[in-house]
Amino acid sequence: MKLRAVRTASLTLALATAVGAATLAPTAHAARPSPPAYDGHRATRAALHDLVDGGRLPGVAATALSDKGRWFGEYGHADTATGRERTAADRFRGASITKTFIATVLLQLNAEGALSLDDTVETWLPGLVQGNGYDGNAITLRQLLNHTSGIANHTEDPEFIRNAAGAGFPQHRYDTHTPEELVAVALKYPPRPDPLKDPYYSNTNFVLAGMVIEKATGRSYAQEVTRRVIRPLNLRGTSFPGTAPQLPKPHPVGYSRLHAKEPDAPVHDATEQNMTWLGASGDVISTTDDLNRFQRALMRGKLLPAAQLEEMLQEVPAPDGTGFGLGVEFATLSCGVKVVGKSGRANGSLSAMVGTQDGKHQLTFNVNGDWLSDGSLYVNVIEAEFCGRIPAPAGTPAAGSSLLAPPSH
Repeated sequence: MKLRAVRTASLTLALATAVGAATLAPTAHAARPSPPAYDGHRATRAALHDLVDGGRLPGVAATALSDKGRWFGEYGHADTATGRERTAADRFRGASITKTFIATVLLQLNAEGALSLDDTVETWLPGLVQGNGYDGNAITLRQLLNHTSGIANHTEDPEFIRNAAGAGFPQHRYDTHTPEELVAVALKYPPRPDPLKDPYYSNTNFVLAGMVIEKATGRSYAQEVTRRVIRPLNLRGTSFPGTAPQLPKPHPVGYSRLHAKEPDAPVHDATEQNMTWLGASGDVISTTDDLNRFQRALMRGKLLPAAQLEEMLQEVPAPDGTGFGLGVEFATLSCGVKVVGKSGRANGSLSAMVGTQDGKHQLTFNVNGDWLSDGSLYVNVIEAEFCGRIPAPAGTPAAGSSLLAPPSH
């Protein structure tokens, strides 16, 4: 899969030759071996250790939930200066995992008859997506959620991403951006050709989706997600920061190399940042337990009627092997287990929320560093949990296995 250096996070099943774009995508295998017997998370524990040691990362925290119960594992440090360990209570920036929350609320509004997925962007946001080849009358809400709108990605603008997540971050980390500003940045670039045949991951799609929620309800997307998802599921560690740059305690230090490619590039403390540069496309704060609970409830039909859940899980394949649902992505692992989920990257944070479509098995993990030279280390955590395989040495994945590339902006 081609590198997209400024794409915000999703999970992908594709060879990871570099820290590249990330989407969960299906992989074909001639034979699907059965997953090995439950091993008490031995493989997952080994994968976490390898991720931190092999990736030269500060620390990782992971929680799994299945019919075997709840399991928590951690390795490395939340704070390398003090030696403080990662905990299950840690709050972290989930980044693009936000997209699953946004899609859930829009699908709830669809179920209530407040809007249709076939409504156009122009219907809800008149005049906003027009000019430079764009016509909001030709883009539906469904196309925003499954990345078939063709709308450019504001985080691929070189100046914008330099200030938000690159060398300009120290001077611009507290800048506030409006959704309209983010859309304007994207619309400087022409629409992608043939988006229905070649879906294109764009954070701007979900910035617009958040604006539609506000227009349809009279409340912000953060208020609606809180009212409809966070409070009913009692997700006490989950919140939306708005313009506040701090993380609620307890939290790890978020270490960032600010996209520098050199292996020994300086590491910065990026814990504090104003997440309006992603907004509805990526500003959620959460915990591993909360995200497992959210995904389990979602996949078991606790948040959406059957028809809307089916819509969410309709996969749109892309020529490069990726596949998109509505706010989610898919993968078939080397052992034949199919998972659905979302990953996310913010400055100082890499996260993944993955589970089986029947809602019986979930895994969420977070790394409090945003670099990774070997994508197989990231992949091995997911393969280990759902396939029970001891991770292969870094850079040498098991024969026939696919790799889930780590997320990037």
